[in-house]
Amino acid sequence: MLQRLRHLLELIRFSHTVFALPFALLSAALAWNQPGSPFDGWQLLGIVLCMVCARSAAMAFNRVVDRRFDGDNPRTAKRHIPAGLLGLTTVIAFTVICSAGFIAATLLFLPNRWPVILSVPVLLFLLGYSYAKRFTVWCHYWLSAALMMSPLAAWIAIRGEVAVTPALLSAVIFFWVGGFDMLYACQDADFDRGKQLFSVPSHWGIPFALRLALFSHLCTIAALFALWHFAGLGTVFLTGIVAVSALLLYEHSLVRPNDLSRVNVAFFNVNAIISVGLFAVGLVDLWWR
Repeated sequence: MLQRLRHLLELIRFSHTVFALPFALLSAALAWNQPGSPFDGWQLLGIVLCMVCARSAAMAFNRVVDRRFDGDNPRTAKRHIPAGLLGLTTVIAFTVICSAGFIAATLLFLPNRWPVILSVPVLLFLLGYSYAKRFTVWCHYWLSAALMMSPLAAWIAIRGEVAVTPALLSAVIFFWVGGFDMLYACQDADFDRGKQLFSVPSHWGIPFALRLALFSHLCTIAALFALWHFAGLGTVFLTGIVAVSALLLYEHSLVRPNDLSRVNVAFFNVNAIISVGLFAVGLVDLWWR
């Protein structure tokens, strides 16, 4: 059982929850900083459970849907289902349990009914990403749109409304994730083209994908400055924005059209620092005031 649990956590890349969870928590911290919205431990628990369950369900579903492609791709052939480390039935059951856990966790926000009402549509959108590469080159931005819902959802769960601050934080995620997913997809450009799967690198080529990813990350930086201004954040967060901007530019310096060997360094290490770092400077900025 312990080995199966370990395989399930590896299957969904549980450690990569760090990419989206800090943004949901930053949005929550900004919401709790608003008048009439004091900190609530149940809301914090609800946000963490919803994020973990929703992401786990989406990742497991993706492994189920893409199992044949994963088995044919040398880069992903060792993933758990094609490698026989986990059975298809087990992963499907895990997906159902995590989906139910996500919906159940929204009950922690009652009497605010919006999280419960929106839980099924949000979950369907998250799961739907797994089919995006079959019909649109813009699948990268479907993924980013799925992740950008986290700060909006956290704000709605706490405040029961949509506002400029979480919308700008969502824009940061949209352009940031869309850009780095495009970089990551460059590794599979030839495979996707051969299997008639859609992506920007497979459709327009790796050089164009790298340029579009850079443009997307420049939009990320612009959205961060807009967030800093409209949320009334201070010098600490501004310093963090400068550091993130440097990291994003460094990320692009690691990848070349004829050298993709350092994509994983750019994807995992740099992006983990960005997400956790922004959360940390955001909390310090709020506390400092």
